[in-house]
Amino acid sequence: MFLGIDTSNYTTSCALYDKEQGVVVQEKQLLPVKAGELGLRQSEALFHHTVRLPALLKALFGDSPAHIDGIGVSGRPRSAEGSYMPCFLAGVSAAEAVGAALGLTVRHFSHQEGHIAAALFSCGRLDLLQEPFLAFHVSGGTTEMLLVNPVADSADSDAAAVLPVRRIGGSADLHAGQLVDRVGKALGLPFPAGAALDALAVSYRNEQGETRPAPLRIKVQEGTCSLSGAENQCAARKQEGRPDGEIALACLGGIGNALTDMAAFALREYGTLPLLFSGGVACSAVIRGILRRAYPDALFAAPVFSADNAAGTAILASADFLLPSIPMKSP
Repeated sequence: MFLGIDTSNYTTSCALYDKEQGVVVQEKQLLPVKAGELGLRQSEALFHHTVRLPALLKALFGDSPAHIDGIGVSGRPRSAEGSYMPCFLAGVSAAEAVGAALGLTVRHFSHQEGHIAAALFSCGRLDLLQEPFLAFHVSGGTTEMLLVNPVADSADSDAAAVLPVRRIGGSADLHAGQLVDRVGKALGLPFPAGAALDALAVSYRNEQGETRPAPLRIKVQEGTCSLSGAENQCAARKQEGRPDGEIALACLGGIGNALTDMAAFALREYGTLPLLFSGGVACSAVIRGILRRAYPDALFAAPVFSADNAAGTAILASADFLLPSIPMKSP
């Protein structure tokens, strides 16, 4: 049994992975954001994680605490030198405290590595942890296209990686989740706006039948997209008096088309490799529909394992074949 903890800028999460049974149970809670705001300051996120983690861990273990064989924690956003956010300190502190009490070494991973592992578990493809594949991490804090190659030489991957990954594309400016949340705010939707914007887009699409609004024009060049102009396009359509549902559908359609073009570049450059999509934005039914039509064999995490979660860190803590863990350095 392996414990995982993740304290991202959006969600407090803890999970138990039963390796023998292949089962994950988890407890998680979105951080509170005031109406009209687009997130939290790091000090606020750190405070909320610190307050919420004990209750979530208590709920996770219940009345009969399990025997724990290992602990994994997200200690940084990405597997790159210098990647750091204070909100992850809450999870690291809790994990190290539990580890000290149980006499266990805590394995440190990146939040991104956890996303990848949770997505693979959800798809029943943990076997890919031992072979090359392409992974998209599309969320509020990251829009990246990655070559994950566990058999690669470490010099070919980002520094401090447990899963050897190399960024081969992504956004040059706004992250997809930032675009979604900004458009959602302009339409009066709550933060985070992903689920509400997707529901609005799907409802409008169903009402319109075969009539579809033109998606946003998002430039993609050699695996890199630019999303900043898309926000202006949505604002212009809002000023023109276009329906909110049309704007939502055009926004998500534009992101879906951009991801499709980015994946096409990666497959041309690196050959036919499995495609994996994870991250909260990748939960969108509109975006998934576009990607599935283009790539029928692509892998998508179930929504509960696609948005921020601790399942991946618990799963990675159980993987004996991975490279040694590298603890997060103090700032």
